[in-house]
Amino acid sequence: MIRIGEIKLKLTQDESILKQKIAKKLHIHEHDILEYSIYKRALDARKKEDIHYVYTVDVKLKNEKKVLEHTRAKNVTIAPDMTYYFPCGKSLLKTRPVIIGFGPAGMFSGLLLAEMGLCPIILERGEDIDKRTQTVQKFWQGGELNTESNVQFGEGGAGTFSDGKLTTRSKDIRSRKVLQEFVEAGAPKEILYDNKPHIGTDKLKTVVKNIRKKILSLGGEIHFESKVTDLKIAENNIKAVIVNDGERINTETVILATGHSARDIFELLHKKGIAMEQKPFAMGVRIEHKQNSINIVQYGENAVKLPPADYKLTYTTKKGRGVYTFCMCPGGYVVNASSEKGRIAINGMSEYKRDGENANSALLVQVFPEDLKSESVLAGIALQRELEQKAYRVGNGAVPIQLVGDFLNATNTNTWGDITSTCLPRTAFCDMNDILPHFMTEALREALTEFGKKLKGFDNPYAILTAIESRSSSPVRIVRNQQKESITVSGLYPTGEGAGYAGGIISAAIDGIIVAEQVFQRGR
Repeated sequence: MIRIGEIKLKLTQDESILKQKIAKKLHIHEHDILEYSIYKRALDARKKEDIHYVYTVDVKLKNEKKVLEHTRAKNVTIAPDMTYYFPCGKSLLKTRPVIIGFGPAGMFSGLLLAEMGLCPIILERGEDIDKRTQTVQKFWQGGELNTESNVQFGEGGAGTFSDGKLTTRSKDIRSRKVLQEFVEAGAPKEILYDNKPHIGTDKLKTVVKNIRKKILSLGGEIHFESKVTDLKIAENNIKAVIVNDGERINTETVILATGHSARDIFELLHKKGIAMEQKPFAMGVRIEHKQNSINIVQYGENAVKLPPADYKLTYTTKKGRGVYTFCMCPGGYVVNASSEKGRIAINGMSEYKRDGENANSALLVQVFPEDLKSESVLAGIALQRELEQKAYRVGNGAVPIQLVGDFLNATNTNTWGDITSTCLPRTAFCDMNDILPHFMTEALREALTEFGKKLKGFDNPYAILTAIESRSSSPVRIVRNQQKESITVSGLYPTGEGAGYAGGIISAAIDGIIVAEQVFQRGR
């Protein structure tokens, strides 16, 4: 196969002319092309007067060697083999591996181990996706929070109720396997080649269900509403896990893929003396704009011809603190993502079509160890909880919001402008200064003004800030060695976002696969 890059199509041109473009670039006849497939597609909107798509394609030709020898075309190479190959050999693990958590890391650890014949047992504290969806919807409609099954906990992890963004900078071949598994499970085929792929929360629910079915068909077990409440350790080796304060599962291999909201697990690990460390993280707010205004700013007059626009903004304050947008959800919704009573945490979500009226994004401020009130490894979690509790108290149980203009000008109004919050069930006008520490509000004010210069209208006085975005990343890292095992307990494998080794669906899934490979190798 030959890989050809930098093939440009105008917005008015259909992908059906790609074959013609390939032939022209290689100076061959179209009938010399046996087949081709899109490897990458990206939208180039840097110049509004010349917005176009850029393609990279893989092509099979009749005389590939001859064409490669004679072509003078740029961006033409041999296409690398993108096939994922399982570790060689046979594993001789004495006990079945146990995976704690069924988010992306746990899901793909489980899938890989199942494909290698190791029949993993997967424990998930939350509900299966059908029950979980009903539980979350009831909560958003004004019902009581289920602390064990919510936006953070349950089948698919926190990513299930998100935009389902699959963007990654990783060149790891395992990312291709992740995308292929998603497509096989029902995700849109374009995620294999779009530069900024996404699935959408509506389609993700089907995808995670189908991956679960595949794991089960390969001999794995998945137990929902099964909360791990203790780990049995002897002579620095994992021996068993305790489920729901009763059931004991003996095992010599535990993959810990609990996500960054499983604070009770971090407390348990700390109590057990398992090595962890503080790590930098980020917190802040969500910001909402009209999606149409973002489209016009990004695309100009071409906005009506293109999918909903996104953005990515970064800024370093005069004091050296980073502020950035994260998990931008075009045509999406701000959602109450709380997992603990008396505390509020929020997140963003989009469906596949991204056809909601508003755009939203996390607007985050870096938090460093020196910002914490303690040297305790759990100090970052304590700060998260403190601010989430303030958000709950200030909003009297409702989600706190403030208009950007009021935040910048130190004023308070109780009426909407031309933008209305998408967050359900209840919001309350509040002052972010009553929730966020000074170093955050100071950084946010400085960044908002600068972002308004980079993206016109970003600091629109009627844009809405919602608090608090506290679960963007883990404030803790569970220390592991080169074999991906805990440096404290043999047989314990921390993985994914919660363990401090990933930052998104794809990176978490990749890390889960890497850990599964190490488990396989350990048993040889």
